[in-house]
Amino acid sequence: MVIGGTGRTNPMRSSSNSEAVLRETPLFANLTPKEMESLATRVSKKHFQPGEMLFAEGDACLGLFIVAAGAVRIFKLSPSGREQILAVEGQGNSFAELPVFDGGNYPASASALGDTEVLFISRKDFQNFCREHPDVGLKVIAVVGSRLRRLVEIIEELSFTTVRQRLIAVILRLAEQSGKPSKDGLILQMTMSHQELAAELGTVRELVSRNLSRLQAEGFLHVDGRKILIKDLPALKQESQGSE
Repeated sequence: MVIGGTGRTNPMRSSSNSEAVLRETPLFANLTPKEMESLATRVSKKHFQPGEMLFAEGDACLGLFIVAAGAVRIFKLSPSGREQILAVEGQGNSFAELPVFDGGNYPASASALGDTEVLFISRKDFQNFCREHPDVGLKVIAVVGSRLRRLVEIIEELSFTTVRQRLIAVILRLAEQSGKPSKDGLILQMTMSHQELAAELGTVRELVSRNLSRLQAEGFLHVDGRKILIKDLPALKQESQGSE
């Protein structure tokens, strides 16, 4: 079985590891132990190095992927090479459900974020499994519907908000998740580079740097490399609503 990328693909000699991951996957949450064991026998496993491609937009769809460890970035590239991140899928998340059923090619590209391991189920095997277990097919519809809603949100953000607003929204979201209080404000240690942040915002690195500098000059932030000090969190929240 061949999957995109240069890493080695191995059929699972023991289904125990794959079953543990499959149990964490919403698509398969209600399967009985016997059904889970049957599904695990159809799974193969592959390891990807940081940045390695699982597949590229336009490649023929081979099957369904599930993240066993690490994370996978789903993205599109413009003709000029600008990147737009559509999603980051973590452990237990499935992806590439839509082309498995509609017969089309992969509509976006996927690459590994750090060392990543995925489970893979071929298109034919997954279709047959869904015929045997209609509840799984219904869950696929729910997952695809959720992804469609997120894509609509991305379109709205790109169409109706500025880079400044989107940047502030990301900073506020990350601050809520991992910000640490200090006597001077809220400290946020960014894990993304300006280039990676630009890809999430649907813009270019220069605009990210420019807007960070402006927010610092206006007194909202202090930026020191990837460390951001949010000086006035309420004012920054208000700015996210009112900046144009």
